[in-house]
Amino acid sequence: MCDKRHLSFSSESPDDTLAIARALGATLRPGDVVALTGDLGAGKTLFCKGVGEALGIPPDRILSPTFTIVTEHAGPVPLTHIDVYRLSGAREADEIGMRELLSGAGVCLVEWAEKIGELLPTDCIRVTFTISGDGRREIAVDAPDLPGFDDFRARSQRFQPGG
Repeated sequence: MCDKRHLSFSSESPDDTLAIARALGATLRPGDVVALTGDLGAGKTLFCKGVGEALGIPPDRILSPTFTIVTEHAGPVPLTHIDVYRLSGAREADEIGMRELLSGAGVCLVEWAEKIGELLPTDCIRVTFTISGDGRREIAVDAPDLPGFDDFRARSQRFQPGG
């Protein structure tokens, strides 16, 4: 079992959220799964835009796939963007082939990941969004001890407490 690493961030604006997401995206590799959780409007889709941009996908192509559930983007590193908000849970997700999507050759981003927790790989990167009372977003990232994690920490240091 890999050791887990944890980083906390404070985002004062959408630009901050995008910068944190780009920093993570720059360290992702094919096969990585990023599980995003948080309330409606917390910044999950915006974060996906930043990750996609780091992977060479124009941010305007990344939309909330709420009605389509899965959107696949071709790029230097393929990106699968999944939004399971409208699914009833892991069983329904499994019935539509979620396991295969999660084990694809590119990077996979899953919004509302808590709904399909039992299907997620144990080594996925977990990103949790919390809306603060003053409009800020607190973003927590928990990940296996990946080779790129120190690079991610360095790229995003200004958004960390005391950074």
